[in-house]
Amino acid sequence: MRYSFLKRQSLLLLILLTVVSVNVRAEADAAGEDDFPPPRQTDYKIQTPTYLSDYFTKSEKGCIATESDGFIRRWMLLEPISKPNRSNTVFTDSYINSVLDSVYFKGQFTDIPQNGSKVKAGSARLTWHALDSRLFNVKLYRFAAALKKPVYGVIFMAVTVIDCPDEIKNVRMSVGSNSASKWWLNGEETVILSGDRRMVADDCVSKRITLRKGRNIIWGAVINGPGMSDFCVRFLDENGNPVTNFTTCFE
Repeated sequence: MRYSFLKRQSLLLLILLTVVSVNVRAEADAAGEDDFPPPRQTDYKIQTPTYLSDYFTKSEKGCIATESDGFIRRWMLLEPISKPNRSNTVFTDSYINSVLDSVYFKGQFTDIPQNGSKVKAGSARLTWHALDSRLFNVKLYRFAAALKKPVYGVIFMAVTVIDCPDEIKNVRMSVGSNSASKWWLNGEETVILSGDRRMVADDCVSKRITLRKGRNIIWGAVINGPGMSDFCVRFLDENGNPVTNFTTCFE
């Protein structure tokens, strides 16, 4: 008899917990995405420590040649700008155009930052870092984690300068990113990657463009909710081969 009583009590408790769980989930669904923050910024504390030198070397002044795969490895990276998103599924074209076209700090898209220079974005003071990626893809998540900065719910800004000995016509900018991103060449919008995506080389390519003789400026903005974040950029010729006859330079 006692066994049957305990069994009935356990069954009632299970039913009660199920009802509560359903109600909580329903209330959360009704509240919508924006009412919930992204995951807590604790991953760099609980995982194996990340060191900047594992993925980057500090850029020296001057120019570096482009490797045979064409990927641009020298970038000026800004510490992440806070932009909470619980999910990457909200990254539609219209959302990306609205958020990544917005100006968050003075000189955005116009000035070429110097290593160690600072900008004010909202209430935060953020620093630019001149880095050469050890890999073909630039590990933004690892960059932020190594600096003990937020890795989720952020926007990363990247800028670099390439120098071409001659004008190069009919090339395409080729980009992969995790998650969504937008890219500009010499002030003109060139590539947009929307949606929740993983970084794949040559995921999206631009229309045919021309690289000027001399200096060309590339700006990029990568937005991420939860998960890893990185990008890769190169130029492809009309036959789909990497363009390599340029250098990447910092003054």
